[in-house]
Amino acid sequence: MRLLLMSDTHLPRRAKELPAELLAELPHADAVLHAGDWVDTATLDLLESRSRRLVAVYGNNDGPQLRARLPEVAYAELGGLRFGVVHETGPARGREARCAARFPGLDVLVFGHSHIPWDTTADSGLRLLNPGSPTDRRRQPHCTYMTATAEGGRLTDVELHRLPPRSRTTAG
Repeated sequence: MRLLLMSDTHLPRRAKELPAELLAELPHADAVLHAGDWVDTATLDLLESRSRRLVAVYGNNDGPQLRARLPEVAYAELGGLRFGVVHETGPARGREARCAARFPGLDVLVFGHSHIPWDTTADSGLRLLNPGSPTDRRRQPHCTYMTATAEGGRLTDVELHRLPPRSRTTAG
């Protein structure tokens, strides 16, 4: 099962549209996981219409329309693994232990908020993944998203994809 992970799309504030490279991944993904901060409902509509399966949550920048359609925490079993998706996990320091305590039944937790890519494993075995942002790199060198494979209870091929810089005309 091929997974596409993204967060913090912030459309149309940070970009006018999702990057073409990211959109090109949609037909290849069995499931798309979005960890919040959509800002607009059009992006949710787009991903709902183009994804085989969408597992998504709202973020702190998402208003009432998105909060009415999305949960704060989403759960899914994918490829024999128990996934959770949440927007915010708090400060980096102590994140693994804090998330392992909050989500004891999960194998993988996908989160966002910081726009900083993250891939660690808690002592409990919980894998924590933050795909960064495909539209707002903040202090990071690149805008990013992730892909992975979930199969037979194993998560493999976790890859952070760096997007090329956007031109000013599409930066929003």
